Amino acid sequence: MEARDEELRSPLLLASLGGHVEAARVLVAAGADPDAQDRRHDSAWLVTGVTGNVEMMRTLLPAGPDLTLRNRFGGISIIPASERGHVAYVRAVLRETDIDVDHVNDLGWTALLEAVILGDGGRAHQEVVELLLAAGADPHLADADGATPLPHAERRGFDAIAALLRVV
Repeated sequence: MEARDEELRSPLLLASLGGHVEAARVLVAAGADPDAQDRRHDSAWLVTGVTGNVEMMRTLLPAGPDLTLRNRFGGISIIPASERGHVAYVRAVLRETDIDVDHVNDLGWTALLEAVILGDGGRAHQEVVELLLAAGADPHLADADGATPLPHAERRGFDAIAALLRVV
């Protein structure tokens, strides 16, 4: 069950990457480790944030994943989900876990900063920003250069996101 391929990917990680929920259910029930990391520091749990697969996230929760486990960029699952505009995932992980909404990755960015800096400013990223703020994300946490999400949103012309950030 914990066999690894040449990239050190476990069966559960491969199931998570491929969206194979039923296979993941079987592996979780058998005690597979949701935190087993591969050479790239991905794990079954961490990739749920990348893929935005809410059903997979919920399948892995009974296995007790480490919500503080970090990917190769020092981020936790909510950060890539926010960057990619995975609204349903962000909503679910905020409601169903006690994930740290203000975790800072190795780049000095939070989920809120990534949603603004790497997002496209569209409706999905606006919703992600709304969800993060409603969950208590600190809009005053600055990046390594001292810039908070608001000036990033203004610089990129993300008026709707800037308006959300000005309210808090």
